[in-house]
Amino acid sequence: MTFLSILFALLIEQLKPLRADNPIYLQIQNLAIKVEAWFNAGKANHGRLGWWVIVAGLTIPTAIIYGICLYVSPFAAFAWNILIVYLTLGFRRYSHYFTSIQLALSSGDEDAARTYLAEWTKLDTTGMDVSEISRIAVERGLIATHRNVFGVFFWFLMPVGPACAVMYRVAEYLSKAWTEPEHMKNEEFGLYATKVFYWIDWVPARLTAVAFAVVGNFEDAVYSWRNYADRWSDEVVGIILSAGGGALGVRLGEPEEKAMILQADATAVDVDNLEMESQPGTEATPRALQSAVGLVWRALLLWMLLLLLLSIAVWL
Repeated sequence: MTFLSILFALLIEQLKPLRADNPIYLQIQNLAIKVEAWFNAGKANHGRLGWWVIVAGLTIPTAIIYGICLYVSPFAAFAWNILIVYLTLGFRRYSHYFTSIQLALSSGDEDAARTYLAEWTKLDTTGMDVSEISRIAVERGLIATHRNVFGVFFWFLMPVGPACAVMYRVAEYLSKAWTEPEHMKNEEFGLYATKVFYWIDWVPARLTAVAFAVVGNFEDAVYSWRNYADRWSDEVVGIILSAGGGALGVRLGEPEEKAMILQADATAVDVDNLEMESQPGTEATPRALQSAVGLVWRALLLWMLLLLLLSIAVWL
């Protein structure tokens, strides 16, 4: 039932993608804003309490409804699974930005590509060249695919899968909503949300990196993962982008960030040598966007194949 639930949810999403501003997501966003306003008194333990209020308030009802559906009929539980996977997946939610950037770069319209990238990432894209636009688009695409697809897959396979999938997506959202806004960057309130999501995403992130390595350039992916993942300040992002970049044969991320840290810590650092030790691969180009799409689809097919084999083994 798990395999069929994911398969049907993916098919439905291909036909009718769920918008990022849909009413359900907006309600969750409003709830997060209200809880932050109610609980935020400047301490980390307040953030922990607020996190549990939201996560428990959404996952427990999901689990209860799933249990009721199982009691009523397996078909009711199957329908509930499809609905939850459809709501938590985001395979097509941001793909229109990626596709628009790809088409704009292919036609030579760099201004349009910068505009689409700015709308998607909320970054200042003024003055970005084609290589930088391509690199950032690929990076955001790989990270978004992991957090909106592969991470959901992993947690949906756990016991009481629908509740676990909701927990993952809510935890992922809170880790950003309570740390990334300008007024929250120096607050302790979001520390717990960041720490707990790190552990929630610890296994899924590594499985995503393995999938990229298997369906891409395996040797370069593993080499980049082992040697360059720690050059990102965010460990999970470093693992996914280093493995994904190695699988694509493209340099992703900004490893110079780590070089600056090394330079600050060491008394004698040769900057030229640090630049020579940059991640292997070529500079990102518009073709890298198409390669990234192929990598993601192959990784998705790998996940589905493994899930099918697992389902068959359980049935037998």
